[in-house]
Order: sequence, then C-alpha cells, then structure tokens
Amino acid sequence: MRIPGPEEIRALHEKHAPTAEALTSVHRHCELVWSVAEQLLASPRLAHLDAELVRAGCLLHDIGVYRLYDDAGRLDHENYIRHGLLGQELLESEGLPATLCRFCSHHTGVGLTRQDVVSQNLPVPPADYLAETAEERLVMYADKFHSKSHPGRFLSPEAYAAHVRRFGEEKVTAFRALRDEFGDPDLARLTPQAELPPVTG
Repeated sequence: MRIPGPEEIRALHEKHAPTAEALTSVHRHCELVWSVAEQLLASPRLAHLDAELVRAGCLLHDIGVYRLYDDAGRLDHENYIRHGLLGQELLESEGLPATLCRFCSHHTGVGLTRQDVVSQNLPVPPADYLAETAEERLVMYADKFHSKSHPGRFLSPEAYAAHVRRFGEEKVTAFRALRDEFGDPDLARLTPQAELPPVTG
C-alpha cells in the first residue's frame, strides 16, 4: 500500500478546505495530533507500529470536517459527529485505500459503539466505529490531547478523562486502557508548538 506523505496530504487539505480559516484550523490540529503520536512512537515498546501509517492517519483523520462548513463559512456543530464518516467518504472519492479511510471514521471519542449511536440518537448509521489496529488506536488516542474547541491548546490526560466521563464510566475505562497501552505524552515539551499552555483540569 502506498502511503501519501505530508505534502501530498496537505494538498488534499488545500483542495477540500472551504476557507483559509478552515484549512488553518483543521490542518494545524492534524499536525499537532501527529506531534503527540510521533513523541509516543519514540518509546521502544511501540517500535512495532508503522510510523508512516500513523503519520498519515493523524494528518488525515479530521479532513471530513471541511464538509461541515456552509457557504458562509460556518461550521455545523450539531452534526459534527458525522465528520468521521464524511472524511471516509472524501478519502474514498480520492481513491485512497480503506486502511487510510478508516482513520477518519474510527477515531471519534474513545470509540463509538452501535449502542452509543442508538442510545444517543446520533446522526450516523448504527454500527461500531471502533479503532481495531494499534495504529488506529494510537491516532484516536493522540487526537484526545488537542481540541479545536480550545484553539492552540493541548489537553492533559486528566482534562480529557474529566471530559469523557459525561459519556459514562466505561469511556473513562477505555481511555485508561489507551493510556496503559501508549503512555502519556509530555505536553510541556509539545507546548511551544501551540499558542497556549495545556488545559489541565
């Protein structure tokens, strides 16, 4: 499988971004998620992962957000949960392999189950959208440490755990399992890449 590099991926972002502001927000977030994953990949215990695939997954995972902007440049927050599936469709239309398309549709939260979709009446087809491979889990996990709703800010593990608790203790448990698998990033080292210090609580 040929994996696109950062410049090719940036060109995809530029092609699909409806505005310069959207490009800056989404592509910068994807780069920061890659900075988290890249740091974690330095651990010898993660040497078995395909770093090139993880990089592509990080840089592509949120590309579907572009399809949620209206003609006036406003983001449809109400349907934001759909951005993963929209990203999968976008990458499929570009001819990218399923392995890459799944990074879009399988990174939301700490994994969406069919039960989540049904019980929360989410606007996506009922199915399990769970990260299955170690590379998918790492992209999903790294994504938790930076939020576009906090421009330029990283989130500490404690801050994300507090955030996800509102969806149930099982989500906190799932996040803890990811921390055990991949370790905690050193956000202090990454902060110079962002504009503001991490949110810690």
